[in-house]
Amino acid sequence: MNQTAQPTVYNPVARALHWSIFLLIAAEFGLAWLMPDVRRDTQPVGLIAWHIGVGTSILGLMVLRLLWRAGTGAPELLPGPTWQQHLAKLVHLVLYAGFLLLPVLGWINASSRGWTVHLAGLVGLPALAPTGAGWAHEMGDVHQLVAYVLLGAIGLHVAGALFHAVIERDDTLRRMWPRRS
Repeated sequence: MNQTAQPTVYNPVARALHWSIFLLIAAEFGLAWLMPDVRRDTQPVGLIAWHIGVGTSILGLMVLRLLWRAGTGAPELLPGPTWQQHLAKLVHLVLYAGFLLLPVLGWINASSRGWTVHLAGLVGLPALAPTGAGWAHEMGDVHQLVAYVLLGAIGLHVAGALFHAVIERDDTLRRMWPRRS
């Protein structure tokens, strides 16, 4: 067997990270819609504290996922039209960049409010901006804008996976599915 052959499926660690991040992102968007508006006197308690903890968990897992992917690689895209390959790469780039950027923007905004941000709600992290910094406070609006862009990218990602599973009937979705038969 050729030891340098490119794998045809994602390895179990990559799949576990993908689906763990998926679950956290689903929870995170739910928390974002349910939590109260953040105002000048808002304190990071309740749903807001959960939102921050889940967000930092996503950031930590995304860093692990990128490190894992850099070390192990990923299967080549299945053959298909060039435009689909380019779109898939672009959507993945937006997802990876966005799910790194989004929690960092929230962390900057929280720092400007004087809130201590905790990784997974447990380990205190350093402030990324001084309390009261106007530029850092504005990152809350950018955070929200990036979240909407990511919702669009998630929609394209899911639509692409379903297109390949239902219309193309190829192995694209099965390569990342949690249980491999």
